Amino acid sequence: MNDTAEPENEPQVRFGALSTAEIVPVVPLRDAVIFPGMMVPLAVGRGESVAAVKSAMRAERPVALLLQKDRGTDAPEPHDLYSIGTLANPVRFLTAPDGSHHLVCQGIVRFRVLNFERADDHLTVYAERLNDPTDEPGQELEAHLLALRQQALEALNLLPQAPDELVNVIGNIRAPGALADLVAGYLDIEIAEKQNILGTLDVSKRIAAVGRHLEKQLEVLRISSRIRQETQESMGKKQREFILREQLQQIRKELGEGDDPKSAEIKELDEAIAKAKMPPVTEEQARNELKRLERMPEAAAEYSMARTYLDWLIEFPWSKRTDDNYDLDVARKVLDEDHYGLEKIKRRIVEFLAVRKRNPEGHAPILCFVGPPGVGKTSLGQSIARAMGRKFERFSLGGMRDEAEIRGHRRTYIGALPGNIVRALKKAGTRNPVLMLDELDKLAVGFQGDPAAALLEVLDPAQNDNFRDSYLDVPVDLSQVIFIGTANVLDQIPGPLRDRLEVIELPGYTETDKLEIAKRYLIARQRKENGLAEEEIGISDDTLRAIIEGYTREAGVRQLEREIAAVCRRITTRIADGEAGPFAVAPDDLHEILGARKFENEMAQRTSVPGVATGLAWTPVGGQILFVEATATPGKGNLHLTGQLGDIMKESVDIALSLIKSRADKLKIDAASLAERDIHVHVPAGAIPKDGPSAGVAMTTALVSLLTNRRVHADLAMTGEITLRGLVLPVGGIKEKVLAAHTAGIKRLILPARNKKDYEDIPEHAREALEFVWADKLEDVLGAAFESE
Repeated sequence: MNDTAEPENEPQVRFGALSTAEIVPVVPLRDAVIFPGMMVPLAVGRGESVAAVKSAMRAERPVALLLQKDRGTDAPEPHDLYSIGTLANPVRFLTAPDGSHHLVCQGIVRFRVLNFERADDHLTVYAERLNDPTDEPGQELEAHLLALRQQALEALNLLPQAPDELVNVIGNIRAPGALADLVAGYLDIEIAEKQNILGTLDVSKRIAAVGRHLEKQLEVLRISSRIRQETQESMGKKQREFILREQLQQIRKELGEGDDPKSAEIKELDEAIAKAKMPPVTEEQARNELKRLERMPEAAAEYSMARTYLDWLIEFPWSKRTDDNYDLDVARKVLDEDHYGLEKIKRRIVEFLAVRKRNPEGHAPILCFVGPPGVGKTSLGQSIARAMGRKFERFSLGGMRDEAEIRGHRRTYIGALPGNIVRALKKAGTRNPVLMLDELDKLAVGFQGDPAAALLEVLDPAQNDNFRDSYLDVPVDLSQVIFIGTANVLDQIPGPLRDRLEVIELPGYTETDKLEIAKRYLIARQRKENGLAEEEIGISDDTLRAIIEGYTREAGVRQLEREIAAVCRRITTRIADGEAGPFAVAPDDLHEILGARKFENEMAQRTSVPGVATGLAWTPVGGQILFVEATATPGKGNLHLTGQLGDIMKESVDIALSLIKSRADKLKIDAASLAERDIHVHVPAGAIPKDGPSAGVAMTTALVSLLTNRRVHADLAMTGEITLRGLVLPVGGIKEKVLAAHTAGIKRLILPARNKKDYEDIPEHAREALEFVWADKLEDVLGAAFESE
């Protein structure tokens, strides 16, 4: 028996009868080498091979599996086949419906070709079986066996889907040759290399050759395993979900379950972008984001963020706008229906409409209504929108301290949203609404930034056509938006922001104004709120005046409306109890409904004694009258001040006292007696802090009244700053102070002569009802203040 296969150039091919050999049908193989012990399926396509298999099946003999030297040979002859092959038992022979034939066979043993002989329709061979030796292996061969087994088991561990049965088989094989054949059958090497291993009859050499090839495969498997492990470690949950979802998508396509939902969503978004009619820059940004969304798995954290961003771009009204109503008569009618008075503001709105009618592309104004609470600033903005036929939106700036509330948050943050400007435009659904910025004077500054600084761009007509919200990150045109700000105190608005506003001041209402507003608007509104018909309740003018004088003391009408609401609720309750109407509410009924009067006219009793003067003060909620009371007691010339007076008011008292002492002779005051008397000055109400220089004139008048024992006119009030030279200096808030005096029943006012410039700002009805005394110096004040001796 030879130990190795015969050389390819010296095949042992002999024709003739050999009585000692086994005659077996030949099945040539194109690209497969079958080792003993292997169970393999084979595709049998050639006619001779089919005939050979059928002959072996009929005779219950094995088949001879020989590899072709050239796989391209369709009808191999003996010289085209190797001389060493494998005898295999046919286990099953199948013919498929398409006519193809398949053979399942199991390798038995090697054989050597002794001779070829042709049968009727196939080739046969005289085969000599080449069994491995059955002796116990020596130590060297045993070592080779153990080494090969370890290599094989390591290779199986590195393979991702190695069958457990194969691991058990390799572990249980004790024959070195059988193990080498089994491993060689699974090696991924060239066919010629496998044929050389099959032709190696020496077991030691064979097992060594298999070990060398397996070691090469192991190196590849180790590297592949390391790469796979590194890839799996770097590939987190998102990547795995992406792969699974892609596989699921392909499975759905194969099953014919319709289009992928994500594809339908992308298509829908693409159509929505086209319908939005965005500016070119914005549309390019939207489509780039759509492409990014298409490549992104739905389970990714950024998917929802990108989808939300696209929704904002699509739903923002880039091209939607409402047509302005340029009919000036209609605008005047709407403004008159909604608001009483306010002629200056109504005229400004009509002027804007007239300009817009001639120049539709002009910049919209930035108006700011400044006035005390309850005078109709917010409702006036709604009326402007109604008069122009525009949508109206508002948001409050009170307490806002984050710049992102104006400019929006950057999309890198979780939960990011556009700023209030963009949100208001989206809510309005048009690019040219009337947008009210409420409480401009109550902006705050925090570590997040200064919202007032962010508003500089928004409220500048020269640059707000290219406003950039941090969330959208595309230019937004705000030039067509009419911005209206509101504030109670103009001085609390930052200077650069105030410079961009067209300020329109709303004065407080007089009693006449409140009466008309109640008759035209408040009663009707509260009647509807409380479910009353017009004929079920009647409130006379005298009753309204009694409510205004006795139950309200404000610049606006909010408290007045609350009192009217209380009256309406009482009537509704009586009707619900079964009483028959209609009900007429008289002034005498107010005590039962609203309780005792909250405010009394204290003018006469407070000014009926010397040492009391009436001053005027300005507050953020409008003007107010205040009383200065002075009294003297025996003492050492000390001065006592009470009533929570600020430093400036305290200085005003010191100035007034020094001025009086310097002019004691002219005022007929005994200067020596001042050193023996303590003077106490009090300004009610004591719980309210007070400060400012405008009470200087009233302080001086009260002290002169005390020291000369002369009374001040009960229907007179005054304001102005006093100096040590006796000059009367101008002060602010004249309009609000005059209205407060008029509301309180004052008939005469002493004002600084240098405040005559403010006379035109005083409402006409107040100018007609009051007598004005313009004072340049102290003598002018005292000459008009005191009653006749």
